[in-house]
Amino acid sequence: MVRHHQGVDIAASKRRIDRLPAPILFVLSGISMYVGAALAVWLFPESSPSGVAWLRCLGAALILLAWRRPGRAAWRGRPLLLAGAFGVVTAGMNVVFYEAIARLPLGTVVALEFVGPVVVAAFGSRGRRDIAALVFVAAGVLCIADVQLRGSPAGVAFALAAAAAWAGYILLGKKVALGGNGIDSLAVGFAVATVVLSPLALGTGGVWGHPDLLTLGIGVGLLSTVVPYVLDQVVLRRVGQARFAVLLALLPVTATLTGIVVLGQVPSLLEALGILAVVGGVALRSRDEPAVREPP
Repeated sequence: MVRHHQGVDIAASKRRIDRLPAPILFVLSGISMYVGAALAVWLFPESSPSGVAWLRCLGAALILLAWRRPGRAAWRGRPLLLAGAFGVVTAGMNVVFYEAIARLPLGTVVALEFVGPVVVAAFGSRGRRDIAALVFVAAGVLCIADVQLRGSPAGVAFALAAAAAWAGYILLGKKVALGGNGIDSLAVGFAVATVVLSPLALGTGGVWGHPDLLTLGIGVGLLSTVVPYVLDQVVLRRVGQARFAVLLALLPVTATLTGIVVLGQVPSLLEALGILAVVGGVALRSRDEPAVREPP
């Protein structure tokens, strides 16, 4: 009887989530991601940027494994390879992003990183509305990011690597959402990535002697990885890769609004125009988009 009630509760929760529009899910995902990013900044004095990214991956793996406890089928064959590739690409994206923001202004990195999802959306475009939406989103992201072409060549290389990894995340995430074992694949993927990227743990020496900092690292994994990527999996089951890539452009909008509310950072006129352009592009691309059928 208890299991029956739990199944009913889970099914009811899934129906409530499925009724939420995709842009709303992305806003919730973005809020969680940026709160986690704020916590990660506190770890930089005690750990390298790559080390913080590894702690984020470790925290996500521990939380997901404890929650899902994937069965044997998730740890062998094609599901393991697919989940492992997704986990490594996702963790690698976080590593190069943290390394980039350690060398370049955040706005520059964000703008360069958006090359990835915009290119994915461009390859998925099929009509004038798609092209117009991409133009709006690209212009909006550039306005919000306020790109400044300065910094080290290594920083630019890391940012472009993050863009490539982000494109890979979109493509592999769709396959995991439709052909994998759902959130169990996320748990397996982050576990594999934690092992593969374990040499990065050498940069976290200052964290292990402080339980509060270690707890903070686990919290970063929850807020910046578990919550956003679980929501991504929900959305990826319902939309195509191109629309998903365009919806990702809501993230800088969410960051701007979070800055207004939390940090009192009022955007300039150019940034405000960028917000309107991104929202317009998302609305234009999302209208009358057929949902992807979920497999049995």
